Amino acid sequence: MPCEVVDLRKWRLPMDDEPGLPAAGHYVRGHTRAWSRKVAGAAGIVFVTPQYNWGYPAALKNAIDHLYAEWRGKPALIITYGGHGGDKCAAQLRQVLDGLGMVPVPTMPGLVLPRPLIEANTGKIDPATEFAAHVPDLQQGFRDLRALIRGQVPGAASTC
Repeated sequence: MPCEVVDLRKWRLPMDDEPGLPAAGHYVRGHTRAWSRKVAGAAGIVFVTPQYNWGYPAALKNAIDHLYAEWRGKPALIITYGGHGGDKCAAQLRQVLDGLGMVPVPTMPGLVLPRPLIEANTGKIDPATEFAAHVPDLQQGFRDLRALIRGQVPGAASTC
């Protein structure tokens, strides 16, 4: 399955700048219409987000809140990271995705960043080293997502 990385830093989605309700689906801003096409065209979504102060960042909430119907029914995988892995962030995000009618997979990998790495603040991470212990959870999450996209039950035996 082809994947595309969509970095929210590259999308200019100002806070609350659409005059109407997202649920109405009548977008007047070009950036919102482009965002709508991007999300609507995805077979599934992988949310990769840091945990800040036990929650997820405002930029992610804003990007989600710009739309409504485009999210409905989409399979989703939540991957969080931080000094504690992100389980509280994942739980909050899952509530929002459930409310939008998305279908989050049961596996929600939380990648723990070691304290010295956070304090060094170099921005350099060797994923093969730092996240090696999380590979089985990541693989399971992507298997679950693939199963949902293909219309199967997550965790069921698959030939893929």
